[in-house]
Amino acid sequence: MSTRTLVCIPTYNEAENIVEILRRFDTVFQSIRDDFDCTILVIDDNSPDGTARIVESENLPGVLLLKREKKAGLGPAYLAGFSWGLERDFELYVECDADGSHQPEELPRLLNASLGTGLVIGTRWMDGGKVENWPLRRRAISRLGTKYAQVVLHLPYRDLTGGYRTISRAALEKIDIHSIKTLGYGFQIEMAMRIHDAGFAIAQVPITFIERKLGQSKMSKKIVGEALMKTSSWALRRVVNTR
Repeated sequence: MSTRTLVCIPTYNEAENIVEILRRFDTVFQSIRDDFDCTILVIDDNSPDGTARIVESENLPGVLLLKREKKAGLGPAYLAGFSWGLERDFELYVECDADGSHQPEELPRLLNASLGTGLVIGTRWMDGGKVENWPLRRRAISRLGTKYAQVVLHLPYRDLTGGYRTISRAALEKIDIHSIKTLGYGFQIEMAMRIHDAGFAIAQVPITFIERKLGQSKMSKKIVGEALMKTSSWALRRVVNTR
């Protein structure tokens, strides 16, 4: 029996990218349907550019839409998608960006690595992984952010901020997702930390990350600052708890 898999794709102003990503995923799904029964859930935060209307008008098979009232951040969008899927008994969950930076064609490798794990992290900063078309500043922020989280949280993973992942139902049920409040990319660090601390196996799979060609990045100083502050707070709490 194939594994019921929910691919969660948060969107905010991705009208230029969403159709291509959905169609590429549909092609991939045909090649793995014997093992993975995949559904896409687009989680749209009321995009002013009409992303949700485009998804509805395309009416692609296996693509569903969850509309939210306002832009509330990456973390809350994913948590809304996870909650939706848990209520409908999906077994495996995928995180993926809508902007083309995560390659649908690499999904089978992440899914095949998910057996027996709580989390699979698509990893840019390991052998076989790479980043294309990123300026030096963005590379530095990503690598330094992951290194800082690795050191202060004592986590051995090479890409803690990476957003192309699979997560098991068991892991989501164990870590109390309703208590997670992180809004931006620090959400990815918190998820990895919680799943690790809950004792689940975590796998790392190399991916190719390609900077978006269309639309605007959601990265900002505020998001970087939140991730830094949250990570430092978690690290301090871990030190206190071990005394």
